[in-house]
Amino acid sequence: MEASIFEYHKEEDTVDIESFQGEKQKLIQPSSLKDPKLEKLKEALVCWINSTLKLEHIVVQSLEEDLYDGLVLNHLLSTLAGVHLSVEEMALTSTAQIHKLEVVLKELDKRLGLQDSSQIKWNVKLIHNKDLLATIHLLVAMVRCFQPELDLPPNVKVEVVVVEVSRSGIKSDVQTEVLTLERNAGSESLSNTEGEEPIEQLLKLEAHKVNTVKQAILHFVNQNMSTMGLQVADMDKQFSDGVILLLLIGQLEGFFIPLCDFNLTPVNPSEMLHNVTLALDLLNDTGLQVSSVEPQDIVSQDIAATLKVLYALFKKHKGKK
Repeated sequence: MEASIFEYHKEEDTVDIESFQGEKQKLIQPSSLKDPKLEKLKEALVCWINSTLKLEHIVVQSLEEDLYDGLVLNHLLSTLAGVHLSVEEMALTSTAQIHKLEVVLKELDKRLGLQDSSQIKWNVKLIHNKDLLATIHLLVAMVRCFQPELDLPPNVKVEVVVVEVSRSGIKSDVQTEVLTLERNAGSESLSNTEGEEPIEQLLKLEAHKVNTVKQAILHFVNQNMSTMGLQVADMDKQFSDGVILLLLIGQLEGFFIPLCDFNLTPVNPSEMLHNVTLALDLLNDTGLQVSSVEPQDIVSQDIAATLKVLYALFKKHKGKK
């Protein structure tokens, strides 16, 4: 009887090495799993998820066990970005879960501004296999994009074993994986240097970093416009006629702009210019001055000028409800 049980397990545990050739797998070292910094990061992410999805009555207890089927990630995407995907609510089979993850992660990667696959440290297979490292990388990226003011534990690193299978055998290497950076580290700090505005420094960073901040500002805009039944999808174009900018300023500053003072449906550049000029004048009246931005810059869809205005509003109002 013992022999038959042994043979059964031996057959089940047989692995087809060829199917894994060319793949690299990262496994967190057991010693790093017990690191207090990693535990604090995990706790912070669980707390963030639960507070974000409180109204959805969704409670997460384990990052490894509760995110693999796509349900929580789909609700986070819906709540944080206002994106409602056509996927089944409860995916019970493995095939259904993988399909749901494919749809959700594709949209998430787009919202996170990650067009270069080399920047993406997660995929459907890893998330569905309950890979803790990939799951944390994904959640940290979501926090940085959708709620950058949230303070995650800084400078969290883990030791990982990188395993690579090839025809010549199995290679392994130990590396350090960075999960969160030090506070105000490197050139990503938005503190003023040499008289430059923070947004001007930001615009000099790599495109994907600029895109991350754009998504955070866009989320802030849509949060405040949702009560009016409006949503911005294209920041580069939708502010050029001044209408949404005026409505946003009124919403944030708490005053009503009479419809007779601006063109609600501008049909030519002159009417657009009137709207944007009024918007910038209103900002000046509230003490929020945006340097080196002319009304024509916004009308001509100069994204740098548009970002300066929106960033000023974001910086002033982001902590208010």
